[in-house]
Amino acid sequence: MLKKISRSVFILLGITFLVAVAGGCSALSLPKPQMMTASRVLDINNRPVTSLFKENRVQISIKEIPEVTQNAFIAVEDVRFYRHFGLDPIRILGAAWTDIKAGKFVEGGSTITQQTAKNLFLTREKTFGRKLIEAWLAIQLEIKYTKKQILEMYLNQIYFGQGAYGIETAAQTYFGKAAASLDLAESALLAGLPKAPNTYSPFQNWQGAEARQDIVLNRMVEAGFISSEEAEKARGEKLVLKSSSSAGEGKAPYFVNEVIKYVTEKYEDGAALLFSGGLTVYTTLDLNMQKAAENSFNNGLAGRSTSLEGALVAIDPTNGYIKAMVGGRDFSRSKFNRAVQAKRQPGSAFKPFLYTAAIDLGYTQGSTLTCEPVEFPDGTGGRVYKPTDFGTTPYHYRPFTLREALAISDNVLAVKLASEIGPAAIVDYAQKLGITSKLRPYLSLALGTSEVTPLELTGAYGTLASGGIKNEPLFILKIVDKNGQVLEENKPRSQRVISETTAFLVTDMLMSVVQPGGTAGSVSSVVARAAAGKTGTTQNFHDAWFVGYTPNLTAGVYIGYDDPGKSVGATGGGLAAPIWANFIAKALQDTAKTDFSVPQDIVRVTICADSGLLATENSPKTLPASFAAGTEPQQYCGLHSYNDWFNEIVPDNDYTNPLPNDSWGFRQRLRDWFFRP
Repeated sequence: MLKKISRSVFILLGITFLVAVAGGCSALSLPKPQMMTASRVLDINNRPVTSLFKENRVQISIKEIPEVTQNAFIAVEDVRFYRHFGLDPIRILGAAWTDIKAGKFVEGGSTITQQTAKNLFLTREKTFGRKLIEAWLAIQLEIKYTKKQILEMYLNQIYFGQGAYGIETAAQTYFGKAAASLDLAESALLAGLPKAPNTYSPFQNWQGAEARQDIVLNRMVEAGFISSEEAEKARGEKLVLKSSSSAGEGKAPYFVNEVIKYVTEKYEDGAALLFSGGLTVYTTLDLNMQKAAENSFNNGLAGRSTSLEGALVAIDPTNGYIKAMVGGRDFSRSKFNRAVQAKRQPGSAFKPFLYTAAIDLGYTQGSTLTCEPVEFPDGTGGRVYKPTDFGTTPYHYRPFTLREALAISDNVLAVKLASEIGPAAIVDYAQKLGITSKLRPYLSLALGTSEVTPLELTGAYGTLASGGIKNEPLFILKIVDKNGQVLEENKPRSQRVISETTAFLVTDMLMSVVQPGGTAGSVSSVVARAAAGKTGTTQNFHDAWFVGYTPNLTAGVYIGYDDPGKSVGATGGGLAAPIWANFIAKALQDTAKTDFSVPQDIVRVTICADSGLLATENSPKTLPASFAAGTEPQQYCGLHSYNDWFNEIVPDNDYTNPLPNDSWGFRQRLRDWFFRP
């Protein structure tokens, strides 16, 4: 005990020597203070998404720290802070005398300046030599910096428990507010934590934290910082703590992980820069949409196997901003981001690229193809490829317009159309719209047999939503270092790749998919706004997709197992589409409803579903259809203007049960010969 006390006295005797030496030395030799500072990731509205750190710290200016907060720390840690030169001889002697009376080492003599020097420059070892170095550094700090600057370093440096370093992070961790908003009671509680953060944590020991707060308030009264009445009022204030379970909780983990990858791979020493350099990363994420995405995704898979996975990604089609990203059901269980890393066959969700190519090459919504058995060389050695349709009936045995064929997702017609325009054209248009993965130029590509990621598929649909302008997906807007220097700033990368007219005509067809009669007919009642999209179900129900868009938001949902041998046992319309619809409804609940912009050269007419010509009163099934001016049908359908005698022999639309020794093709040719203009 005497040895410890004599050590304090010896330090006091050496003060004169240290002052003389320090006063004669330039502070230029003082190491530059280096403080690990957390980087902040912000959403599109500058709301905090998460902090990335080795030490969770957000540096702020002393001007952002209330005077009452500053005084609380000075009162309990170093009441003579503004009156000493870095070392406090009176405090050293007082501490020694207190130790003598107590018969043990109970009080230290370190000033705020000494604590700052220790935290910034020294290790935690407790040796006599280190104490002398600490004293010398403290004097150097006082020579080089003002008292306010030293106090700012101190308040940004100290540890408060719960992983929080610095007053700003502490205020956010314990009270869910900025340090600038702290009041007296909150300041006194935080000022009591650094002495023993775990012991006095209000999350773990409220009585201990309250007792420590009382000590701080008494010290503030003694120092003349507050009155007794103010202290009593602060004691009676009911403090509202932030939930301890949410302290330090990160949001949008899959999205944040993409930010981490980007920065660490792009910048030299990117990891150090990101986890201790105090960057501010401004992103395109919208936390409200992210929450809607996570809830819709998880609720849509509730009750299903925990190994069933998937992704949901949402993009603003007007600029390519990624607004929400779900890469799986549980980031803590699997870091694999299926939104950007999972390459899967999209099935019929790929068909819009086929139809975009066809429309742009001169086909119309009224162009017709016949669904019937058909065979093609598969392009891989002369084998035969026989496309069939979904369900127990492999063919529909009747003609379809392209509009209806896309709405019901007819496979046979898709492959027939692909054979007419050529697989290379499908590849070309898919890449124009935004697909970046390698595509195999076979006829089966029309049915989505080449693998893509949910992000690129969603981004490509966004090109249709934006009227033919491709906007590359973007997730980081700006990165700023802790000194305010802009390291990079990103703007939308836009390019018109197809005409507005072509984009609208495909969108118009895809709108019928989400209406009654389409493969996602239930979507319209949930979304209740202009929407377009396409389902996708791969062979044997391995994967389920729905990708769709409104005028201001594009989203894609993929559901499947990481094990390619497993099947989800559901269609895209039955599993993925409801998740998409619920997400869109929640994400846009506060957004005004708008319609897709209609180009001036669009002409709308009603056509016969069988012939694609202008409908008549005899047409049993009609469709509203859109055309580029000059391409709309000019003739009325004559297919159904038959006399009763012929209708009795060959009834209209009786194509599902061909007559014995007859075929639908023969009957159609007979009708055409008799009745078509």
